[in-house]
Amino acid sequence: MKGDKNLWVLICVCVINSLGFGIIVPLLYSYGKKFGVTEQTIGFLTASFSIAQFFATPLLGAISDKWGRKPVLAISLAGTCLSFLLFATAQNIYMLFAARILDGLTGGNISVAQAMISDTATADDRAKKFGYLSSAFGFGFVLGPAIGGLLSKFGLTFPFYFAAGIALMGTLATVFFLKETYTEDKRKQGGKNTFTFTSLATVVKKPVIGTAVITSFLLAMGQFTMIIGFQTFSVDQLKINPTQIGLFYAGFGITGIIMQLCVPFFTKVFSSKSVILLLSTMLCLVAMFATGFANGFIFFAACLFVYGLFNGLRNPMLNAIIADHNDPKRQGEVLGVNQSYASIGQTLGPVGAGLITAISVHAVFFLSAFYILIGFLLTFRLKSKEKQHTC
Repeated sequence: MKGDKNLWVLICVCVINSLGFGIIVPLLYSYGKKFGVTEQTIGFLTASFSIAQFFATPLLGAISDKWGRKPVLAISLAGTCLSFLLFATAQNIYMLFAARILDGLTGGNISVAQAMISDTATADDRAKKFGYLSSAFGFGFVLGPAIGGLLSKFGLTFPFYFAAGIALMGTLATVFFLKETYTEDKRKQGGKNTFTFTSLATVVKKPVIGTAVITSFLLAMGQFTMIIGFQTFSVDQLKINPTQIGLFYAGFGITGIIMQLCVPFFTKVFSSKSVILLLSTMLCLVAMFATGFANGFIFFAACLFVYGLFNGLRNPMLNAIIADHNDPKRQGEVLGVNQSYASIGQTLGPVGAGLITAISVHAVFFLSAFYILIGFLLTFRLKSKEKQHTC
């Protein structure tokens, strides 16, 4: 990593990007209330981003396979900047929806960044580099909400302007400091690759990649189901205040970042990425199931610590498995499809969690454990297929 300047630039860009997004997340509802956003419509406002991202991410990934990674990453970051400005200057609820949809449509930078990593990484260090990238995104998401809360003291629009400035910095860093990894020569060698939205269906039919994508979808749904339970349990059962909840959640996020930085250790100990995924998913399953029986803070925090720690291995392992078994000229497209399904999981998880809270807040954690259980069973299929080098 010492000599990989491009990786360092990409990590900085990812921190900037996720930091901008994290800044506005806790302010969406309070800011939108003056335009008529309610407890019900905030769900639709959030979902509009994920739905737009579902369709746009694989398309942007495929475009990066054709035009190169750098211009697509720069354009997507510029779109994020524009969406924050639109949100800050909104005059009605329709502008809020337009801003979130625009951010979703240009939010394919995650898959493009992953494709840039895959372009230059080898099978031996790919998981390690994906771990660094995941840590960069995670750091921004953890730090962003705290910064957003502090900046809101200067007015609710100020954090959105600040987030726009952060996204602009990411755009400029991409343009002036990032080196193209999928060069014109590589694109010519790859030949023509025409993207169609049928890829969203055909990719999941592939033995290894499809299983990894579905596993990613289920584990993302489990995590975002847990987040609803975390918020509800913290307020209704533990009776802790918003500041304490923020610090608690930040601690949860930091555990995942720590584990992502330890990916090189795990890849040295275990030769198979799917074995690492299997073991980490099993521990996440046990921790989440145990969380359903929690009544006090200490046991609840201990369970979430274990879950957060080993959940940090999920994205680096799954992304590396997908990239290892993928056609190099379709890295952007296929990693984009994976991110598309993950974004839908992030939408469906909270919906199911909201419905099941009518039974009990504990039921939310059991529902999350159920999603993780299915994902865990699928890791056995990944383990049996990992050595196959066909897609």
